[in-house]
Formats: sequence, structure tokens, C-alpha cells
Amino acid sequence: MPANLTPEYRRADQRYREAQTAHERLAALEEMLRVIPKHKGTDKMCADLKRKISETKKEIAQAGRKGGVHRDLFHVPRQGAGQVVLLGVPNVGKSALVSAMTNADCKVADYPFTTQVPQPGMARYEDVPIQLVDMPPFTREHVPPGFMGRVNMADAILFVVSLASRNLLDDLECCLELYTDRGLVPTNQSDPDLSEDPDAPDPKKTLVACTHGDTEGATDEFATLKELYGDRLELHRVSSVTREGLPELLARLFELLYVVRVYAKPPGKPVDKEAPFIVPKGSTVRDLAITIHRALGEQLKGARVWGRAVYSGQNVPHDYVLHDRDIVELHM
Repeated sequence: MPANLTPEYRRADQRYREAQTAHERLAALEEMLRVIPKHKGTDKMCADLKRKISETKKEIAQAGRKGGVHRDLFHVPRQGAGQVVLLGVPNVGKSALVSAMTNADCKVADYPFTTQVPQPGMARYEDVPIQLVDMPPFTREHVPPGFMGRVNMADAILFVVSLASRNLLDDLECCLELYTDRGLVPTNQSDPDLSEDPDAPDPKKTLVACTHGDTEGATDEFATLKELYGDRLELHRVSSVTREGLPELLARLFELLYVVRVYAKPPGKPVDKEAPFIVPKGSTVRDLAITIHRALGEQLKGARVWGRAVYSGQNVPHDYVLHDRDIVELHM
């Protein structure tokens, strides 16, 4: 049986091959196991991934006991529906933006390089948690060691520039150069096509947050950015003070992550809408069952689904493709 590996799996596999630390390898392996199609054709691959994950975890634990390997300061465990990393030069408002969108206690100051290690926080789009990671600022002259490992592992990137900056255009060019110098190209496509050309730039899901959208002159500056970059970058005008544009930005990040939320309904019981399961777009009922517990995937016979693509309580087979906000009752 063919494996039918998805673009998400191939991207995670590429990150695994390019990983420079054990933590980066582990994150890529866990992502590969999460998104790999689950069927008989991939059973051996799943077993191999689990073995590699176990070996890598042992390697990290042993290194910690021996103290022989420097701790990866840029390692941030992935949580929620996906990990979005914020990139920008000093003093563009990244920390204030993360604080406004999450409950994270990010240090905000008027002097540069306030953020020295990644600062994660959890934003919420409706009932979906999205992890935002405020990265230390970079410059053309200095990109910290380990910095690009976190960029490569992220599900999506948010360039942050300030509409109040006198160097606005140069600040954005600095972000773009970080990509081009390392074989990346920004895309706002949720499921970008991967080129078969090994020399082609690797597409990275990317949006641009233009902060200080409430300041004097912001309208004109944003119009200039749209004119110069609007054909290749998706720009969002936002304000951490007035919260202008933040709901729309979160909605686009959810779309960019290419996932759906599904609510489980135990047979004979009401649906649980407090904590939806988050699965990659294109996942089937069987994929959901395996996400809940491996044994459920093996015992699954079918399901009933309430959603926009079926009539209420319709019986569906295990290969039914799930849609956002579907309610699923699994049958064993």
C-alpha cells in the first residue's frame, strides 16, 4: 500500500534533515509522526519514527546529565493548533504585540534587545489555541546561533515592522534578506506547493504585522508598504494599544495553519465543546480516532457526524474527510 505522504510530512522531513540540534530533530520527528497518514502502508514508518523519537529523547536526557552539550536556548515545545514565530529588528513592537494577543508576560521596553530568549504565549482564535513565540531581535550584522533552527521548525512566521519607524522599508528588507540568504521565500498560501527542484527556495508561510497602526502618519506609511510589497507579501495593519486588526490577524493565522477543529461526542452523551481536537486539514474520521487513542483507530467501524457537509447525525465511513467544526460520534 502506498504511503501517500502529505506536503506537511515532507516539509517536516526536510526540517529533520536540516536540523542542527537534538531538540530540532525531536521537534521535526514529532511533527512527522503527527501528520503522517495513518494506515497499513505507513505502519513501519510510524514504528521507525517512534523509535527515533525515543532515541532522540534519550540523547537529550543523557546530554543534560553529562552537561556536555550546551542547552538549546531557542527550543520551544510546540503547543496548540500551531506555532507562529514573530521576527523583526529591534524596537518594532513584537513583545507588545504578543502581550496584546496572549496572556504572556513579555518584557516591553523602549530600548533595543529587550527580548533575549524566545518568549512563548498562547493566543486564542475563538476556541482554538495558537502559540505565538516572540523571538529576540536580529540585525543584518548578527543572527544569534540557533535562531534559524526555531524559524525552520515553526508552522508559520509573522514578520513584525513598525509603521512609526523611520527605517520602515529597510526593516522589512532586513526580514526578507534573512529569508533569501537562507533559501526561503514567504508565501501566504495555507498549503503551498513544494517544488521538485532542489535549488528552488523553500516556501515558508508568512504574514507581516505592521504595528503602531494607531500613530500619526501610519495610514500613509501602510499605503506605501502596500504599494511596494502588496503583490508578494500579505500585510496587516495592527495596534497593540487599540487592538486594531488583531482579530483579523488571528483569523488569518488560523487559516494559514491549515487545520480544522473537531468536537467529540461520546455515544449517548452531549457534545464536548470546551476543548476541540485540532487535526490537519484533510484528516479523516480514522485520523481523529488515532489522535484520541491509537486503539480507537484500530477498533473503529464508523461514525456519526453533524456538520455543514452532511445532514445531522449522518453515518459516515472511517475515511470520511472532516470539516471545521464537525461534531463526531465514533462507533467501535
